[in-house]
Formats: sequence, structure tokens, C-alpha cells
Amino acid sequence: HIIRSNGAVPATIALIGGVPHVGLTKEEINMLGREGHKVRKVSRRDLAFVMASGVHGATTVSATMVLAHLAGIKVFVTGGIGGVHRGVAQTWDISTDLKELGKTPVCVVCAGVKSILDIPKTLEYLETEGVPVMTYKQDDFPSFFTASSGVKSPMRVETAQAAASVAQVQIAMGLGGALVAVPIPPEHQADAVEVERAISQCLREAETQGVTGNKITPFILQGVKEITKGKSLEANIKLVKNNALVGAQIATHVGSLSLKSKL
Repeated sequence: HIIRSNGAVPATIALIGGVPHVGLTKEEINMLGREGHKVRKVSRRDLAFVMASGVHGATTVSATMVLAHLAGIKVFVTGGIGGVHRGVAQTWDISTDLKELGKTPVCVVCAGVKSILDIPKTLEYLETEGVPVMTYKQDDFPSFFTASSGVKSPMRVETAQAAASVAQVQIAMGLGGALVAVPIPPEHQADAVEVERAISQCLREAETQGVTGNKITPFILQGVKEITKGKSLEANIKLVKNNALVGAQIATHVGSLSLKSKL
């Protein structure tokens, strides 16, 4: 409803029975929700395997970008992107989302990098990949559950139209994707200190239990939700809706710019 009321068309992306779907019915979305953790988490690496296996898949940012691009979609809204994990010097755990942003021409709208990650290193990696990182209406880069990470954003844009202009030039020049970080509204953000304590506790538990790879992010997010008594989940829902609003506005401007370039 939020996306349609702002002039864009929503198209949820997933794999149903191994078949990529760009646009899901309510029944399909509900089915994936009921299946829960039985649905395979699908990154770019997993696309071919899941399609060949004929199973259901929930796409990460990287896989969603791939399928969105194949479908001609230029703007994609999500909660937060993956990034460089804390302790990367020991684990080499870096999300493929960052590589995807460097090569696939899709503008990703999010609430920043998940605060469970190393935000400064993630921004450095995005710079290496040549990704324009814009923050909407503030100087600091947001950290998913909270509006500010305390890290200065590489770029600031004041309007959806300005963000769309940057994204359209990036795409038109064949330079890869773009990232727009939309801070969660202050009235909906979680307490930064409480969230940071919860993350630290969950990271220790993950290390103790030997949780690694693509299982670590859902493990930590679930733990943070339990420790904060659901406050982090409430913030997650609010930020996704806010991202959808801004993302729809960006998409309509990108569509308008694309049309003008053809006239």
C-alpha cells in the first residue's frame, strides 16, 4: 500500500519451487512465512543450486539485485544490507552484497548497514567497489536499528529526486549499483546502548556455539530481538515501511528520468 500510494509498483522477489518470481501473491508470501527457516537463504552463490534443486528460496540483497536487474527493475528496497563482519581479520566474513553493489546496476534503498557489522570497514569496502553511498537528509550514516552510527556518510542527499539523479547516472554509465541509506525515524529507533549490549552478547554466544557463515546474521538478529524484548523487531518493521516510502519516491523519479533520456 505504501509503495503504490507513492506511485510505484511493488514486486516481492523469491524462489518458489526453484523458479525465480519477481512479484509474489499474498498466498505465496504467507506460505514462505509459514515455512520459516525451512526456506533456504539464497545469495548469488546459491541461485543456480536452488533453481536446479527445485526448492523454495528467500533471496539476500545480492541475489535480489541479480533477479531485479534481469527483470528490468532499477530500485530495490530492503531493511539493511550485509557488510564486513566484526572480527573480519580472523573470519574473512564479508557479505557478497557489497560486491554485488559494485557491479549490478540497481539502486538499493535501506536503513544502512546492520549494526551487528563493522560499519567503518563496510563503507571502506563500498568505496573500493566504486559504490556511491548516499544518506537521506543527514550527515551520519545510519545503523539500521538507530538513526546514526556515528560514522560520517560519504554523501548526503536532501530529496528522493536528488538520490534518483545520482542512481540514474551511475546506472546509465555502467558503473554498477548505488546505495541510499534512509535513517529510521527518531521516534521509532531502538535504544542504541541497549542494542549494542545485545549485539555484543550475541556475538559472544555465536562464537561459543560455533555459529559461522550465512547463519550468523539471523542468529544474532534473533538473539537481539529476544534480549530487547521485541523492541528491535518493532524498529525493524517501522524502518522497512519508511524505506518503502522513500524507495517508492526514488523509483518514480528514476522512471521519469529514464523516460526523458529516451525522448
